[in-house]
Amino acid sequence: MTVEPSKARQMWHLLEPLHAVLYYAPESFEEAGKLGYGTRERWPSYVPFRAAPLGPASPALVAATFYSFSPRMVTEYMAAAWDIASPAEVLAARERAVDRAYRSLFGDSVHGGEFAEAAQLARRAAESADTAGHPLAAANQSLPWSELPHVQLWQAATILREHRGDGHLATLVTSGLDGVEALVSFAAIGAAPEQTFNSRRWSPEQWAAARARLGARGLLAADGTATEAGRALRQEQERRTDELAAGPWEALGAEDTERLSGLLGTPWVTVIGSGLLPRETTLGIGKV
Repeated sequence: MTVEPSKARQMWHLLEPLHAVLYYAPESFEEAGKLGYGTRERWPSYVPFRAAPLGPASPALVAATFYSFSPRMVTEYMAAAWDIASPAEVLAARERAVDRAYRSLFGDSVHGGEFAEAAQLARRAAESADTAGHPLAAANQSLPWSELPHVQLWQAATILREHRGDGHLATLVTSGLDGVEALVSFAAIGAAPEQTFNSRRWSPEQWAAARARLGARGLLAADGTATEAGRALRQEQERRTDELAAGPWEALGAEDTERLSGLLGTPWVTVIGSGLLPRETTLGIGKV
């Protein structure tokens, strides 16, 4: 193996903010509002924006791929999603949103050679990803590519983060952790405060029941923190997730992966420094 699995995690840390711009940029809310989605919070647009590559998927299918989101929450936002706008209309709107948001964030640099090179390298990695058993990655990988390098970079970042995410869900399933247990166990190792996970809309009763189940398995202490076994399980999941996500970087090669890492530094700093993204998220980046 020419690329260490830990490099896959580093690349995710660099690419995730570039992907997440879609869900927080003012331009995204404007485009969602034009379609008819609510804009007072991000979820009415987040859910269809992220689900649209699947086509006119049912709420149950979307909930299955989102996994750690409460199915009740997904159903709430998906119930009329495709009545408001078709998946094709949503895909076009999110591409417009990314184009506008990136131009606003990065200015004239989107026309520069470094953006074009980063897009080309990230696209090579994304196109090489084996998407068997990775539904969200496969759906995004099958979409046509924009002709704009900065949108290509976002598309590649999206494929790669969904590829990693789909693999992570596989590790949760094989560890016997359901959606809410995944969040409870993640909060228990200090990935983020418990209240941060409230955005996934599991009820207090569901959260408490998951705590009890994990406690019965010896994974949680009475105070809600992870036991040694609980920490070991999460560490193993993160290690396995890194391994499952390493394929695209192995295909790209160590030298080109390192080159892309360097090219992503300035855009990453720009996004983080913009204040657009929340400081605390459910992903635990930098903490696990």
